[in-house]
Amino acid sequence: MIKTALDNFPRPPCAELLGWRLLDARPREGWIKLAFDGKPEFCNPAGFIQGGMLSAMLDDTMGPAVLVMSEGRLYTTTISMTVNFLAPAKPGPIIGEAKVTQLGKTIAFVEAKLMAEDGTLLATATASERLLEAARVVGK
Repeated sequence: MIKTALDNFPRPPCAELLGWRLLDARPREGWIKLAFDGKPEFCNPAGFIQGGMLSAMLDDTMGPAVLVMSEGRLYTTTISMTVNFLAPAKPGPIIGEAKVTQLGKTIAFVEAKLMAEDGTLLATATASERLLEAARVVGK
C-alpha cells in the first residue's frame, strides 16, 4: 500500500461509522480509492441505503483526496456538493473514488463516484471545497 498523509491523520467518528478504509491512492494525481460498509442500519424502508448516507460517503471521499494531494497540508470544508443518485444501493461493500479536478489557493474542485462491489455505478458527486491549513483546524 502506498504511504499517504492519511497514515498519520486521526480517523474521525463519521469515517468509523461509515466503515471508511483506504484502498489505493495516487497523491500526485489527487486520486483516491476507498471502501465503505453499506450497513443494513443505513437502509430506508425499501431496503436500500438512504441517500444521505451515500452523500456522506461521497463527501468523505472527496475531502481526503485533497488531503492526500496536498501531502496533509490542506483540510477541506464543503462549500457546495451536487449528488446524482444513479442506482439503488443495497447493503454491502461500497467503493468510492475521488479525483481533484482543480486545486487552487483557497478553493478545490473535486469529483467522486460510488460503486457497488459488482461495479454498478450508484452515485456521482461534484463539490467545491474551501481549503484550510490542516495544522490550524485538525486536532483542535
